[in-house]
Amino acid sequence: MKTIDDFTIPQECLSPVDDTLRDMVREWAEKEVIPYRREFDEDWEEHKLIAPAFKKLFVDLGFQKVLFPGEKGGLELSNAGFAATASFRIFLEVSRADSGMGVAFGCIFWALTMIGLAPHINEELLAEFAPRFTESDKAVFTSTAMTEPHGGADIENLDALKGGTIKTTARLEGDEWVINGHKLWPTNSGGVADLFGVVCTTKPGSTDEKDFAFIFVPADTPGVKQGKPYQKMGMAADKNSDVWFDNVRVPRRYRAWGPGLDIKYFREVISWGCMGSIAFALGVMENIYEIIKDYCSTRDYRGKPLKEDSAAAAILADIAAAVEVCSIIGWQYAGMLDKYELYGDKHSVEIATKGRMHKMFVADKAIEVAHKALSIMGRYGCDRDRDIEKHLRDVKMIQLWMGGKQLCQMEIARLFYDCQTL
Repeated sequence: MKTIDDFTIPQECLSPVDDTLRDMVREWAEKEVIPYRREFDEDWEEHKLIAPAFKKLFVDLGFQKVLFPGEKGGLELSNAGFAATASFRIFLEVSRADSGMGVAFGCIFWALTMIGLAPHINEELLAEFAPRFTESDKAVFTSTAMTEPHGGADIENLDALKGGTIKTTARLEGDEWVINGHKLWPTNSGGVADLFGVVCTTKPGSTDEKDFAFIFVPADTPGVKQGKPYQKMGMAADKNSDVWFDNVRVPRRYRAWGPGLDIKYFREVISWGCMGSIAFALGVMENIYEIIKDYCSTRDYRGKPLKEDSAAAAILADIAAAVEVCSIIGWQYAGMLDKYELYGDKHSVEIATKGRMHKMFVADKAIEVAHKALSIMGRYGCDRDRDIEKHLRDVKMIQLWMGGKQLCQMEIARLFYDCQTL
């Protein structure tokens, strides 16, 4: 009997620890999440049920330590040469259980990719922040504060706008940055975040890439305020809110790299965001495959299992084909990020744009798969206990973020058709 483990993974993309990671996270998911995820979906504000499950993954299993150096108590995934593919496996398995949890988990490392991935590692900052994660007995969350009220995805539209619309400012006073601004929607805000990575400008209105700044801000720094979490259509485990920075002062060394380099390596943050989004959506698709397979195997139609009906089988085939193709796409893109010596710099425009292309395709397919499952299950698919409708609500949000489909389309057109005015 075929399972989700029979969908194709390019073997050259697998990390040496893939089986171990898969088994650890899947066991956690089966025990701590899947039986309770309907209750999790109602726990969007207080996380009374969600927080203990996160603690078991982050602290008890040690997954919040993976990016940090061994001498600081970490697991040194960043230097292992398979950081992206190993992360893809973790994100995929968590998201199979609950993609909101996958997003919240993935985003604890998203900001840290600025300083923690070979070949560019800021040893000083990584060592300074490591104890927060490696010595804590609670789940520690990082948040990338990027989107602003007036601009939507403008900040992510780097190559057209070059940071010129950023309103959050960073002013250097002596050996401190003074940060002022208003962000909204960052994952792991709403009172969850322990550490922010804040996208700023050192010169408002400037399109000079040297004025783009990425600065780390501990959440308990005076002047940082997180609003109440939003109630969203899905992704309850991913808290989002408004965040304000009011004359927030942090050491000068908390800027990730410096003029010109911050925006360069931020493109890699975009690439990793696309890779993670593919994993989140693929995890949803794999679980929908499991749910619909069980449903059509155990429900009779005209005296035989529903899967034996030709109309139903045709839809089931479309679902399996989508999962197969998206699996190959996702693993291959993660492999590209690991093998940058073959595919080019992880922070290049081309790699980031291909990530957007793959993310757009997989998110679209995930929504199609959810719709197809609903078309077979009918009113049973709409039943909240069966989780198809939950997956559909969650994966729609994956399609919308990081500029949504529209920004993906514009960047693809720029790269492959040399569009000049988009």
